[in-house]
Amino acid sequence: MVFLRYSSMSLASYHLRFFRNMSLWSMKKDPDLESALSRNRRWVVNNQIKNTVLRCPNQVASVKLLQRKFKTLDLQGKALNWLKKYPCCFDVYLENDELYCRLTKRMMFLVEEEESVKDMQEGVYVERLAKLLMLSVNQRLNVLKLNELKRNFGLPDDYLIRIIPKFPELFRVVNYSGRRSSMEIELISWDPKLAISTIETSAERQGVEPCFSCSLPSTWVKSWDRFHEFNSTPYISPYSDAMGLMEGSNEMDKRTIGLVHEILSLTLWKKISIIKLSHFKREFCLPEKLNSLLLKHPGIFYVSNRYQIYTVLLRNEYKGSELIDKDPLVVVKEKFGELMQEGLHEYNRRHYSQNLEKNRKKGIIPVRPEKRIARSGEMTEQNDQAGDLGGILDPEERKRFYRVLFDDTCP
Repeated sequence: MVFLRYSSMSLASYHLRFFRNMSLWSMKKDPDLESALSRNRRWVVNNQIKNTVLRCPNQVASVKLLQRKFKTLDLQGKALNWLKKYPCCFDVYLENDELYCRLTKRMMFLVEEEESVKDMQEGVYVERLAKLLMLSVNQRLNVLKLNELKRNFGLPDDYLIRIIPKFPELFRVVNYSGRRSSMEIELISWDPKLAISTIETSAERQGVEPCFSCSLPSTWVKSWDRFHEFNSTPYISPYSDAMGLMEGSNEMDKRTIGLVHEILSLTLWKKISIIKLSHFKREFCLPEKLNSLLLKHPGIFYVSNRYQIYTVLLRNEYKGSELIDKDPLVVVKEKFGELMQEGLHEYNRRHYSQNLEKNRKKGIIPVRPEKRIARSGEMTEQNDQAGDLGGILDPEERKRFYRVLFDDTCP
């Protein structure tokens, strides 16, 4: 009996600690920024299918191969059904009694445009990588860890052989322990011209002292007071040496906030997963409780647990749900999303017409097109089974998405 009482008390205390920890993540929701944080699982899956097809001989993949890949994409159902939903992206054809998939001409055009942008932006990616290394403690970053975030910074998948060898005066690959997992990229030469943060650049342009900007409604009085108090102390560059700063001090917190701000500024979408960022605690000298530190500054950062993935976003880089300054690579990727939605729209239209004809032959009175098309979109979502995990999970958001996507009045 004593044991049971002890166990129940321990369980209660565990739950209390759990909910206290969860309360750290409470932040007033911003609908626009929540929309900006949307993760469309369909886009991710189609992008991976595109990369798989491009790696195949003659850039043609058998549907059987893609079916096997579906397991690694955490998808159920038939790959053929998925591919047919995006006729603007994928061309499925039969040859020698076997189905194959290739990218459509419009899709290939976007692939070529993306590669062209990567070639033109190569100098930008080199600077980003150099700045990331300069922000790290020893000017070195683990390759495996960096690979998790390479797309966040716009680095090409083959950056190790595409960029590093071209700039031997800047980078080199080292492995001081000899283990494969310990391979690192090291910065060879420090460039003072690059050791300037976006906040310092903006301040120099405006002729003022470097300081953070706050993007909060005027009604958030207490948050504004805390921000003014935090911003009243001198700005500390994230490129400065942190060795003399004491952990937990106001100066160290100030530098850490500036460091996270600078890292986010280097990303394409000005946002990053906090979990992935925490993988670099040692390299960037980040605190153990990074999440709670970021939540103390809602005027600078927006923290969300949308789709159970904790993400931090730079408030001042967004106007509503749109990025203020879009990287050329972001523009191309958005075109891919538009083409994907156009194909899904076409697929649902075609099936709506087919079902309408079947119902007419059966003597069934059709419902209004708007409702029918919206329902068709919802059925498409259900037929994916696990195909949109991490995508549009909220029922109301899903209905709104398909209403906008398939409504007759929409362009």
